[in-house]
Amino acid sequence: MNFYVTILGSGAAIPTLGRHCSAQVVNINGCHMIVDCGESTQNQLRATRQKMQAFDTIFISHLHGDHIFGLPGLLASMHLCGRTEAVDIYAPKGLKRAMDVLFEISDTRLGYALNIHELELDEPTEIFSNKKCRVTAFPLFHSVPCYGYRFEETVAGRGLLPGVRERYQLAPVDIELLKQGRDLTLPDGTVVPNQQLTHPPRRPLSYAYCCDTAYTETILPAIQGVDLLCLESTFDHTLTDLAEQRRHCTAQQAAQLAQRAEVRKLMLTHFSARYKVIEELMSEAQAVFPNTIAAQDGEVITVDRK
Repeated sequence: MNFYVTILGSGAAIPTLGRHCSAQVVNINGCHMIVDCGESTQNQLRATRQKMQAFDTIFISHLHGDHIFGLPGLLASMHLCGRTEAVDIYAPKGLKRAMDVLFEISDTRLGYALNIHELELDEPTEIFSNKKCRVTAFPLFHSVPCYGYRFEETVAGRGLLPGVRERYQLAPVDIELLKQGRDLTLPDGTVVPNQQLTHPPRRPLSYAYCCDTAYTETILPAIQGVDLLCLESTFDHTLTDLAEQRRHCTAQQAAQLAQRAEVRKLMLTHFSARYKVIEELMSEAQAVFPNTIAAQDGEVITVDRK
């Protein structure tokens, strides 16, 4: 199984020389998805050797400019490069109107279908699924409607124990039924319980993206136990009042949420441009939740069981 997150941008509000605005690529077994689309997203796709036309699905957390100003350019470039396959975008209500107005006044016409699914959710809801993954959206606590996204790989059903296929000369239809949990009926009418022939499916790997949000424990059920949690940490703890006012998290608060959600690893992101280096934020978070890393533009993070 391959599950990767590529960091295109890890900065908050305005880009710096070292950090672009928020954008990521999530790749689950070849299903490529873009998460947020700040300025320079398409340049960062090129820099990280991502094929622009490989993306069919885009998830937008909220409609602040540092998360969507790269979207019109990316969609237009897809068209100019000859795209014909549809693109699906999941975003808070308002994105369709924004894109319609911008494309109208710029006389931009796309040669492919653009399907914008506007979200108005009060609780975690599965919004996307295919044979490789599924995505659940859940409300965050920000100054405008904002959603986090939980990505999980799709795992196969129960697995055959060693030697079962050969011992019982199983046909493909028998194997499929066993994977679904059915018992095996032999030609003489003997029923062999499924538990004697299979093992349970493995736990799916998971990744949660939460940006932007103030500290809120309402998100704990949605991020519970994920293998990797990406959570904003715009400020350090000395600016807790400012974080609360602007509905952002400090690095310390991000670590507290990771600890309470019992996640396996925390990745900080959305760093204020005031921080030239982020060691202070890292130290603050690691004091609470040691297994913490920081998002670095251009870096590829593997989501695994290690």
